[in-house]
This record gives sequence, structure tokens and C-alpha cells, in this order.
Amino acid sequence: MAPVDDVVAWGESLDQLLECKTGQLVFEDFLRTEYSEENLLFWLACEDYRKTTSQTEITTAAKRIYTEFVQVDAPRQINIDCVTRESIRENLSQPWPNCFDRAQRLIYGLMENDCYPRFLKSEMYQALLEQAEQQ
Repeated sequence: MAPVDDVVAWGESLDQLLECKTGQLVFEDFLRTEYSEENLLFWLACEDYRKTTSQTEITTAAKRIYTEFVQVDAPRQINIDCVTRESIRENLSQPWPNCFDRAQRLIYGLMENDCYPRFLKSEMYQALLEQAEQQ
């Protein structure tokens, strides 16, 4: 059970929710019920990718993210425009730490404006909020 302060903070902003490991897990569970957990998983993969320093690891991670989330027919394909998708594909031969930034911003916007408001209204979040307030 998450502390009441955490659960309340999740309702303040998507950033607050994503900064909390428990919040990420709860949000992922919610997104799974909507068949859209790939958005959060991609966003988190990009956060890890940005922290990668070794060029070998950057190349490996970029290809993994592309294969899992970006390429057409990827197992967890994210909903991005074809220009962004093609730009990422072209940069795979020489990936750099920010090559997924545009796609990550698009997915963040999608979560913030679409998934997150539904999460706040969901029975899942409302039940957690109720439990937390009764502690």
C-alpha cells in the first residue's frame, strides 16, 4: 500500500506519478487494462536510455527500443507519426542520447492528455485514494 501523501500527489500531476516507483507500477496496471501500457514502458525505456553513457550500450539500447516500440509491427508499437518513426529509423546507425526525445514527448503528451485523466477517474485510483485516506 502506497503512503497517503504519494497517492494524493499522483493526482496532482503526471510528473508526480511518474517520479514514484509505486506510482509507475499502479499506472502500468491501469494502462494494461486499457491495452496501452506500451506508452509508459516506452517512456521509461527512453528515460533509462538517456542515462546511458557508453556508445556501445547506446547503440544496443537504441536498437532494442526501436525493435520493441517504434518499428511498424513492433510487439509494443507506440502511436507516433510516420515522420518521427522514420527519423528514428534513420538515426539508428549513429544513435545519440536524444534520438528518442521527440517520440518520448509525443507519448508523454498522449499519456498526460488522454490516459492520465482516465486513470484519475478510474476505480483503481479512486480505491487507492480512499484506502490511503483511511490510514
